[in-house]
Amino acid sequence: MIRSLWKKLDSKHIQCLACARHCVIPLGGAGFCGVRINDGGKLKLSVYGKPSAVWIDPIEKKPFFHVLPGTYAYSLGTFGCDFACDFCQNWDLSQAPMELRHKDPKHWRMYFDNLLKSVDYKSPEDIVKTALVNKCSSIAFTYNEPTIFTEYAVDIMKKGKDHGLKFLYVTNGYETPETWKVLKKYGLTAANIDLKAFTESFYNKHIMAKLEPVKESIILAKKYKIWIEITTLLIPGENDSPEEIDKASKWFIDNLGPDVPWHFSAFYPAYKQMNTPPTPPETLLRAREIAKSHGINYVYAGNLGYSYQNYETTYCPVCGTPLIKRAGFEVYENNLKDGKCPKCGAKIAGVWK
Repeated sequence: MIRSLWKKLDSKHIQCLACARHCVIPLGGAGFCGVRINDGGKLKLSVYGKPSAVWIDPIEKKPFFHVLPGTYAYSLGTFGCDFACDFCQNWDLSQAPMELRHKDPKHWRMYFDNLLKSVDYKSPEDIVKTALVNKCSSIAFTYNEPTIFTEYAVDIMKKGKDHGLKFLYVTNGYETPETWKVLKKYGLTAANIDLKAFTESFYNKHIMAKLEPVKESIILAKKYKIWIEITTLLIPGENDSPEEIDKASKWFIDNLGPDVPWHFSAFYPAYKQMNTPPTPPETLLRAREIAKSHGINYVYAGNLGYSYQNYETTYCPVCGTPLIKRAGFEVYENNLKDGKCPKCGAKIAGVWK
């Protein structure tokens, strides 16, 4: 395990430093995520080599709109999460340890260990080889929170970097400075970071987490020159008010500048929010206009279907020329020339090759 991501406190306790929870874990215990374990006074990652989901996805599905458009990402996740989002789309993976804890607090580890035994072991070499065989340009750590399996992700990056692969985190943004430093060192290309809301009350009520560490984490990732894109899932009546979007937009432009892409995504009923209605398209389009009014150049409204595909187009911020046109997760027109607008020559921020 990466030594900078945990420390020994005494003969019975270690502290995990991977995420902002800084869990203190007793001998034989697990952190909030359920997968980072105190094994004899040392940190053990129980999900190492145990991807619960693997798939070949268009990179646009992550979503990354300014990273290698039109390419494919070999995508994988494990189990567990350092958040407890009650609207999680992948709750069966991310909340597996939490659900077992609730069901049987005394014996949950036994059930979780049995679940892990049912998953085939995939070494870092296996992951890289499969990505290359399937002509993927990148490997995305996604589906559940990659921060909690950073050691596995780093070993995959070590094996894949010499093959020209790029590496992507799809994350909730609870990384510590120690984790971002490790990810920068081993070649993380880009991160799509969730800014799930812009109020502490939302994070407390729906996620069992805090907003401020996420804001600090986003700023730090940008400081480390990891390419970042931000995603906000708008949930009706919870985080979609014009006032909240306006406040978030001001923070965004002041701290991240105009060229970080911001994706507004539509909510659909999931997990513990099955009775919450889907997000109306008008809510996303309104949020997009508010963000753009603050000077943010690349604001997208997604997860709405083909009739709204114009809101997933990348336009030149200088002359307005349509540069990359998308429908769903497919790029059907890419007019960029060496990362520049073909009409006015403006440089478009992103990772293009």
